[in-house]
Amino acid sequence: MLNNEITTQVSKTSQKGVTLLEMMITLAILAIVLTVVAPSMQNFLIKNRITGEINEVSGIIQYARHLAIDEQINVVVCPSEDFEACGTNWNNPKIVFIDSNADGNRNSDEELLVATSKASDSTKMTGPNTSINFKYTGAASRSFSIQLCPINTDATVARAILVSLQGRVKVSSDADDNGTHEDMDGVALTCT
Repeated sequence: MLNNEITTQVSKTSQKGVTLLEMMITLAILAIVLTVVAPSMQNFLIKNRITGEINEVSGIIQYARHLAIDEQINVVVCPSEDFEACGTNWNNPKIVFIDSNADGNRNSDEELLVATSKASDSTKMTGPNTSINFKYTGAASRSFSIQLCPINTDATVARAILVSLQGRVKVSSDADDNGTHEDMDGVALTCT
């Protein structure tokens, strides 16, 4: 009899698991948390993607300007579908090259120095309809901005790269603290 009591006592203490009620309560709590967190998590991921893409493009533009100053040459940044010819669709990869003949196009004897990846499918990048040319002084051929918006057109996560005529590169900011970044003129970025 003593042996039977020990076996019963051991089997009661070694059983582990959850009841159906405990599992249902856990699933209900998990569903509530996911319902609250999922939308803000998606917005967080979109912001991070846009920040990463803006930083990548800003980096190559700054590289091009510094190279133009250091080497005392003309340097071009432009979007390119095939890494050869410059285009106007800023969703394509961006390329940087030394423009030895100052024609604004990449020729076969002009080495490709840097290239970025294509903009992600969840974003839309817009910029000038021409190449960005940096002169040996570091000045840009003209002032311009490159804007990046999510495809859901939420302007609160839109960002822009702003380049002055002197060639200074700056990422947009929310100067008036209203939740939307502004361009060089202080006008709120819009996405269409």
